[in-house]
Amino acid sequence: MARNIQSLERAAAMLRLLAGGERRLGLSDIASSLGLAKGTAHGILRTLQQEGFVEQDDASGRYQLGAELLRLGTTYLDVHELRARALVWTDDLARSSGESVYLGVLHQHGVLIVHHVFRPDDSRQVLEIGAMQPLHSTALGKVLTAYDPVAHSEALEADRKAFTDRTVCEVEAFERILDLTRARGYAADVEETWEGVASIAAPIHDRRRMPVGAVGITGAVERVCRDGELRHELIAAVRDCARAVSRDLGAGRF
Repeated sequence: MARNIQSLERAAAMLRLLAGGERRLGLSDIASSLGLAKGTAHGILRTLQQEGFVEQDDASGRYQLGAELLRLGTTYLDVHELRARALVWTDDLARSSGESVYLGVLHQHGVLIVHHVFRPDDSRQVLEIGAMQPLHSTALGKVLTAYDPVAHSEALEADRKAFTDRTVCEVEAFERILDLTRARGYAADVEETWEGVASIAAPIHDRRRMPVGAVGITGAVERVCRDGELRHELIAAVRDCARAVSRDLGAGRF
């Protein structure tokens, strides 16, 4: 059995201690509560402070939880709310389109799949929640890159790998695709990431009108496209789903 890392256990115990009871605690209080030597407690607190998880009051020298924990907690709540609000609408999109539906958010220079609805048929499928997709070649990634300045910077700084001979890697051509995405309100990936596979995605906004994710469908090119063009009814269905989730998040009409 793998052994727990003692320093991490102690750091977690400190955060839990600071999260309850008094708003601020001194070094002696923290050390005695956790049964630690002052030097040990101070070393852990200093590391947590450097990472933004703990803050020290200049006047009293006491410690409290830091802003970085709030940011991480808000991110978790945002993703949790996004997924919760999207459940019904993504199920409806899968039924109406006949294709797999993915919900993605920006994470570590890529797209993290936080929800996946299977294609509504009897085919063998693999759940892809937790999978990562590239920003520059997928429909979900292009949407996030077009609407989120952070994603845009990350996509331009990244090594844009050519997955197929259709992948757009050159900066100026990629920027033109992003302009087109913003102009028409959706993005497409036709065999740019996987041979024989096409995707359509649209942005989801929150109550602040900020982009918080993207929703899209993925399927075989012959089903998603007709006569070499994306099927208009699928584009409309994806955009309607994105607008519905956005409205449920408080974004109003888009």
